[in-house]
Amino acid sequence: MSVVEVARDGEVAVIRLNRPEKLNAISTEVERALHKALASGDVRSSGAVILAGEGRAFSAGADISEFEGRSPEDVLRYYNDTGGVYEEIAALPQPTIAAIHGYCLGGALELALALDFRIADDSAVFGFPEVSLGILASSGGLHRVTRLLGPARAKELFLLSERFGADDARRAGVVTEVVEEGKALDRALEIAARLAALPRDAVAVTKQAIDATSASPREAALLIERLAYAALAQTQAAQDAAAGFGS
Repeated sequence: MSVVEVARDGEVAVIRLNRPEKLNAISTEVERALHKALASGDVRSSGAVILAGEGRAFSAGADISEFEGRSPEDVLRYYNDTGGVYEEIAALPQPTIAAIHGYCLGGALELALALDFRIADDSAVFGFPEVSLGILASSGGLHRVTRLLGPARAKELFLLSERFGADDARRAGVVTEVVEEGKALDRALEIAARLAALPRDAVAVTKQAIDATSASPREAALLIERLAYAALAQTQAAQDAAAGFGS
């Protein structure tokens, strides 16, 4: 049985971390399997992607048993190898949703932040324990939290907040929506099905344009918008929609 499994629910691909005996701790093996899952036909042909965890937790975070004895050269090799999977997820053209229950700590929270939306149930527990371990979040989490919430709130979460629940995560802007315990995946599937029904080119380009414009000066952002519109206006979906309004 794989430590990462992929299934289809209509047009939605569901990727599930499947290491429940370790609370889905993210090891090198898990990252490698996740990379393989992202390249699978079920994911590539889907209209939306959900990431969930098997068992009692989304994921308790990175498997720190692998950290011992790493040299600087080992760390560099890691980011050039399996450590790049977080950015692979962030770069998916489809909308992506994390369905979170139980623990979502450290590297797992960084993984969830690489997705577009995060649905958490009432059992979810979040946190960034890296600093207490003498390190820092380095799989895109530091950048994403700072961009999402600003430097002051990022310092609060990384340096002052040991752990926080789903409602606190929602108030902080880390979580999109909170649902009752056991309902995160159901709600994620509902949202994903709605997203998968939208014109795929428009969804993909809009997602990319939002990411690009968020870090761009006003003039560049406007240019990105206009070029994206010019490209999408030529697609069959846009032309069919325009013809429908005119009839």
